[in-house]
Amino acid sequence: MIDIMNNCGGFVGLTLITPEIFQDNRGSFTEIYNKRDLEENGFNKFFVQDNEVKSKKGVLRGLHFQKEHPQGKLILVTKGEIFDVAVDIRKSSKTFGKWFGILLSEENRKQLYIPEGFAHGYLALENETIVHYKCTEYYYPAKQCGIIWNDEDIKIKWKGLIYNSDHPNESKLKDESKIILSHKDINNMSFRNRFDKD
Repeated sequence: MIDIMNNCGGFVGLTLITPEIFQDNRGSFTEIYNKRDLEENGFNKFFVQDNEVKSKKGVLRGLHFQKEHPQGKLILVTKGEIFDVAVDIRKSSKTFGKWFGILLSEENRKQLYIPEGFAHGYLALENETIVHYKCTEYYYPAKQCGIIWNDEDIKIKWKGLIYNSDHPNESKLKDESKIILSHKDINNMSFRNRFDKD
């Protein structure tokens, strides 16, 4: 039994999937993907690639998208917890430039489907966090684009983060852990420059 919330947060295509968790004295069992059950609930996607990412606490990845060969992503956390963020970059959309965020964890087992036309990022809130995601299109490194995680126009409120407005890249988690960014993500473009350029 699964629960599906379509157009989550008012974003067309954004889908939250909550599976049933079976627990007993041995542990738990969760069916994390059942094509038939999903299709019966109106969720019909074809995935071509599965990825798994392990992150230290404080790692912030994003905001990523592929301008060509856009990817839909079904996000699941199998260990730890993340604050997952989707930004609508569809110029024709009523929610263009708006963001949606949600906590995904090994405890709640919630899955977020982020359709093509969104930028995606997340902040790892626990050590050794593992994120698994299914993609509707292959990854093309040369086609990947990014938007800076602390964009002044989008104004994402990253859960669990204490923001340093003078030195954004020195922002910290509430327990004083530093955020960890790749060189590429530190140098991502602003939302305005990215889409003025496009």
